[in-house]
Amino acid sequence: MFAYVKKKQYLCSGKLCAKKINKKHMQENFIGQHNANAVQHFALIGAAGYIAPRHIKAIADTGNNLMVAYDKFDSVGRLDSSFPDCSFFTEHEQFDRFCSKQMRTDSPLSWMSICTPNYTHDAFIRYGLRLGCDVICEKPLVLNPYNIDNLVELEQETGHKAYTILQLRLHDRIAALKKKIEEGPQDKIYDVDLTYITSRGKWYYSSWKGDVHKAGGIATNIGVHFYDMLQWLFGEVEQNIVHVMSFDRVAGYLQLKRARVRYFLSINAACLPSNAVEGEKKTYRTLSIDGEEFEFSQGFTELHTESYRQILAGNGFRISEARPSIEIVSTIRGAHPVGLVGDYHPLAKMPLAAHPFGWDEKR
Repeated sequence: MFAYVKKKQYLCSGKLCAKKINKKHMQENFIGQHNANAVQHFALIGAAGYIAPRHIKAIADTGNNLMVAYDKFDSVGRLDSSFPDCSFFTEHEQFDRFCSKQMRTDSPLSWMSICTPNYTHDAFIRYGLRLGCDVICEKPLVLNPYNIDNLVELEQETGHKAYTILQLRLHDRIAALKKKIEEGPQDKIYDVDLTYITSRGKWYYSSWKGDVHKAGGIATNIGVHFYDMLQWLFGEVEQNIVHVMSFDRVAGYLQLKRARVRYFLSINAACLPSNAVEGEKKTYRTLSIDGEEFEFSQGFTELHTESYRQILAGNGFRISEARPSIEIVSTIRGAHPVGLVGDYHPLAKMPLAAHPFGWDEKR
């Protein structure tokens, strides 16, 4: 990792780099990043992960170059189809050495994409900014609101920017719904039910995803993009109540400026309706607004590519836009469930399941 020093020097793996970063070179690099006609050079961290193929495809679809990738695991044959010449490392020290040297060439890295486990996002965003790149990070941007405050300061120090993927805002039907709400009666309060169940097997609980300290819990790991969508559509949070929370589900109530929202999120297949099968994986996603079903399950395929197009054009979603959803999931994570009182989602009444490993912990 790099540790930023105000004299424009950097600490690399505990040792002071002999060469200072040339300020003029950094400024030229920054300007070049926003030249839409120039091929941009990317680095990617987390190349073996689940979400990485969408980022790799987005880099290719926007006509740019993935120069180097890093992951602790070497199952990265996915690079062959688009970027067979991409350098790849399984050791961060080697990746760091390559990136640092590349920044002093005539073809410096302009962007760093982060596709790693949730709890590592903050550290890798910092690394990319200090290296001299603008950063594109998969959601959730970070786990805690105070991480956002620190990243804002680092952006100011380095002169580089961090962006996140909030792809539901780019979905055609959701954008049309936002316009309809904005053009409708301004005093109207909508009644909304959100249900999202995406079944996961026992592997989930052995991975980082099943660790609340690493993934942030169910609300963060599978729900942060829905919370972002809801507050984007209906305004800021006025009340955040959690009715039920366990290792495999969370149910609660959000009072937004323009909506009363009941939600239920789960990774337990036992919670699925009998007709909920989507492709090879059992999934159920529904959004009801004033009793009417709002369909938005299609059209997700190209949203990462569109996110990259917007970011490269200077219209991407910055740190400040990720803050509301990070605050929502952080509050949920630290809440004490009130039980089945007040206005709760109908599925909140379902019997709780025993943890497959016998653990009794809020996850």
